[in-house]
Amino acid sequence: MISHIMRTVKELAPGTVPAYLTGGVAILNAEESVWVAMLDGWRAQQFTRNLSPTTIEQRQSVVRRFRLFADSYPWSWSVAIVDEFFLELRAIRGASQSTILGYQGALRMFLEYLTDPAYGWGEQCWERFGDHPAQVFHEWNTARHAQHAMGRPGKRPYTRDELQDLFDCADERVLKIRTSGSKGWVPAFRTATIMKAAYAWGLRRNEVRSLDIVDFAANPAARQFGDFGIIYVRHGKAMRGSPPKRRSVLTVPEFDWVIECMRQWVEEVRPLAAAPKSTSLWPSERGGMITADALSRGFTEVRREAGLDEELDFHSLRRSYVTHMVEDGYDAFFIQQQVGHEHASTTSIYTGLSPDYRARVVGDAINKTVQAALKGTKEH
Repeated sequence: MISHIMRTVKELAPGTVPAYLTGGVAILNAEESVWVAMLDGWRAQQFTRNLSPTTIEQRQSVVRRFRLFADSYPWSWSVAIVDEFFLELRAIRGASQSTILGYQGALRMFLEYLTDPAYGWGEQCWERFGDHPAQVFHEWNTARHAQHAMGRPGKRPYTRDELQDLFDCADERVLKIRTSGSKGWVPAFRTATIMKAAYAWGLRRNEVRSLDIVDFAANPAARQFGDFGIIYVRHGKAMRGSPPKRRSVLTVPEFDWVIECMRQWVEEVRPLAAAPKSTSLWPSERGGMITADALSRGFTEVRREAGLDEELDFHSLRRSYVTHMVEDGYDAFFIQQQVGHEHASTTSIYTGLSPDYRARVVGDAINKTVQAALKGTKEH
């Protein structure tokens, strides 16, 4: 009798799992349906706390934004995604401390709601997806904890030596896993190749992971690159309210080493993982494209094993592309078009010229000055 009363109270409480999801009932697009129901439930739960509709909508907007960035659902969110989201929010978008605190507060409250057993979401997700939401906002990874010591994050590109260490470590992991006889070498190979492709074509995380095998083509003006002369990006970063931006990225000679890596993946390794009708360039173990969460986890494992700084995230591969293109003498407008920036000022933010490059520029300028002076002396 008591259990029946408790169950009735739970079913009547605002924010609990709705009736149409309970009992293991099959639904179309289960992940999206559960996600929408979670947002509806959280809205109902907040209304019972006398919060204003404006406040509730602002908080839900933050949660939706995080969901799009993570490209995964709450039961798959991780601390690594939190770090990546807020580093980009501060370093690239220049968000203020108060904005960071507000975003973290909204996301923390949403996960507190999902992880509260009274509402039943943990049990529901476990039954449907074999996973459950967890609180990933803690004292040690939120702005409040670091308030007195926190400055603007030092996001920067890799140096060329750091890139070499990163890629070498990724390749060595593949060999190590394969030698041990484990099947995990294919995902490790996939991660290594994705990282190289992101750097060699200056791609964002979502852009590179969303590629299909048909997104490459020959460049008539550069036949030496074969079928990898042009890459068509169909899922570029969209402006607010607009569809994803498309662009084409040309392969340049300085990065032609990536072609052999891509051929090996497409012709030899990808067939071992791809379903018969899959068109995704980077198929996951479950079919379809690799998730953003899985890609971030794989990348983080390599970076940590390589002993590189935590500030060097996946997006730093794109920063490195811009920086090294500048150092190699490419035209600024060409670089801007390659990476799909609306404004040149955005491209300039990505550029972090190395000390060696700056020293070389200064040295060349001094040499030119000395040569001019010597020439003038001879003429007199």
